[in-house]
Amino acid sequence: MATHITPCSSSSSSSSLTFSSEFNVCKPRKCCFSKRVSQVRPRILSRNHFQIKSSNGQPLNAVSMQDVLFGLGMDGRPLAKGIKPEEEEVFFDFSDPEEVQSTLSIAVVGASGDLAKKKIFPALFALYYEDCLPENFVVFGYARTKLTDEELRNMISGTLTCRIDTNENCEAKMEQFLKRCFYHSGQYNSEEHFAELDSKLKEKEAGKLSNRLFYLSVPPNIFVDVVRCASLKASSANGWTRVIVEKPFGRDSESSAELTRCLKRYLTEDQIFRIDHYLGKELVENLSVLRFSNLVFEPLWSRNYIRNVQLIFSEDFGTEGRGGYFDHYGIIRDIMQNHLLQILALFAMETPVSLDAEDIRNEKVKVLRSMKQLQLEDVIIGQYKGHNKGGRRYPGYTDDSTVPNNSITPTFAAAALFINNARWDGVPFLMKAGKALHTRRAEIRVQFRHVPGNLYKQNFGTDLDKATNELVLRVQPDEAIYLKINNKVPGLGMRLDRSDLNLLYRARYSKEIPDAYERLLLDAIAGERRLFIRSDELDAAWSLFTPLLKELEVKKIAPELYPYGSRGPVGAHYLAAKYNVRWGDLSGEDS
Repeated sequence: MATHITPCSSSSSSSSLTFSSEFNVCKPRKCCFSKRVSQVRPRILSRNHFQIKSSNGQPLNAVSMQDVLFGLGMDGRPLAKGIKPEEEEVFFDFSDPEEVQSTLSIAVVGASGDLAKKKIFPALFALYYEDCLPENFVVFGYARTKLTDEELRNMISGTLTCRIDTNENCEAKMEQFLKRCFYHSGQYNSEEHFAELDSKLKEKEAGKLSNRLFYLSVPPNIFVDVVRCASLKASSANGWTRVIVEKPFGRDSESSAELTRCLKRYLTEDQIFRIDHYLGKELVENLSVLRFSNLVFEPLWSRNYIRNVQLIFSEDFGTEGRGGYFDHYGIIRDIMQNHLLQILALFAMETPVSLDAEDIRNEKVKVLRSMKQLQLEDVIIGQYKGHNKGGRRYPGYTDDSTVPNNSITPTFAAAALFINNARWDGVPFLMKAGKALHTRRAEIRVQFRHVPGNLYKQNFGTDLDKATNELVLRVQPDEAIYLKINNKVPGLGMRLDRSDLNLLYRARYSKEIPDAYERLLLDAIAGERRLFIRSDELDAAWSLFTPLLKELEVKKIAPELYPYGSRGPVGAHYLAAKYNVRWGDLSGEDS
C-alpha cells in the first residue's frame, strides 16, 4: 500500500505556536543534561550555580531572571556591550527541592507498537535508572488500542531489564518508573482526544512549568495528523514542546519536502528532532573523537593517504513478516540514504568550528552537497532467494506472505560514491547494505594507500592487499576499533604477518554501552541537536538518491538474485573491482 502524506490543512486558524523557557530541570545526580535558555520562567531564582551537561560533554548554559532584569553577568557586573543576557554563561541551582518548579512530560505516540515496547520505554527506564531524568517527570503512552494504565505497565514491564547494574535493587527502581507511566487511548487525527491527553498531562504537571516531548512512533502517513493535533491541543503553554520523528522521512525529494513543509506549519525547525538511531551508536559517536583528538589520524584523513572508504551494513535475517513495509521502501531508502549516508558525512566532513550542533551539521551539509550525482552504472541491486542449507529451508524474499510475488524491490544494494572537493577528490566511498547475508555487522573500513617503494613488497607476493594498512570501526556487534599493520614474525627468517592493533570495547570497558535510543532521548530532552537531522541535510541526502531511485523504478531494473545466507550478489565484487578495491569484510580475517 502506498504511503501518503496527510494534507496540511487544519481546522484551526492558528498554525504557529509560541513556546517559552528553553531550559531543562535535572537535580544534581549521576547523569545530567541542560540547554541554553532563550526565555526564562517568571520566577526569581537563587544565585547559587550548578553546572549541567548534555551527552557531548559540553556545558550548556542558562541565565537567571534576576540577571536579565538588571543586565548583570554571572559575577554581578554589567554585561559587556553587545552581549545579550541569554549568552552569558551562568547556571541555575537545581539542588533545592523548593526551587524545582518544572516538569517533563513524555508522550509516546504509538505506544502499543513494537518500537515503543522494545526500544523507547526500555531506553526511558535506563535513563531513569541512571538518574538522567528530571525529578518531576511522567510518561504517557498514546495509541488507538484500548488499554488502562495498569495494562500499559504490564505490557512494557516485560521489556524493561536490569542490565545496567543488578546490585542496586533494580526491581524497586522499575516499580518506581512504572508508577510514572500512564496511558490515554485516542485517534491520531482527533484534536478532541489530544485535548483530553492535554488535560491529563496538566493534572500530573500540577501547575508547574511544563516541558513536553512527543515521540512519534507511528507510520509516516500519520505524522502530520499527530503533529497538528498535538501542537494545537496538547502543547505546553509555558515551557518547551519538542517532537521526535522517526524515519522514513518521505520516499524521495518531493515527498520529503512536502512532509517538512507540513510539519513546519505547526512546528519550528528547532522543535523537530528527526531521529536516526545509528547516529547515537557509540562507535559513530567515537568517529569524530578518533579523528579530531588524535594527531596520528587527522593528517592522514584525505585523498593523499586514503585509497578507499567502505561503509558496510549486513543483516543475517530477512524481512520476517515486515515485508509489507519494506517492499514500499527497499534497502536503499531503508539503510543507505539515511544510516550509511549520515555516517559518510560525519566521516568526510571538514573540522567544524566547534562541537555546537549547528557547526557540525553545517559541515555535514557541505559534504552532502559536494557529492557527485549517483550513476546507475555505479550501483548494484540484489534480492535474496530461497536456499537450503544444513537440512533447513530458508525462504526467499517473495516467499514472505506480505510481499507481492512479482516484487523487484532490492534487499541488497552496493554503490560507489564520490565527493567533489579538494580533500576527497577521486577517493571511492563504497556502500554496501543487505538482508539475509552470511553475517550481521555494521562497520566503517578505511583502506590506506600502498607504501611507495615498499622495501618488503617481495614478501607479499602478488597479494598487494596484504601491504595495505586498514582502520576498521566496528559499529556492531562487539564494538571495536582496530588497525591492521604489517610486522615481522619472530624467528631467524624474514616473514611478515598482518596483525591487528585492537581496541575491543568489551575487553577495555567494563560498563555496558548504552543503547543508541538512550543517548538520543537524553539529547532531545536537553535540546542538544547535533545527532539529529536538519531539514537541509535531509534535502541534500534525498537530492543524491532520488534520481537513481526514479531511474530504477522507471526502467524496472531487476535485482540480481543471491541465496539466503550468502555474501550477496556477484555484481558487488565487480563494482568494487572496477575501482581496484576488494571488499574488506570478505577477506575471511574478520568473519
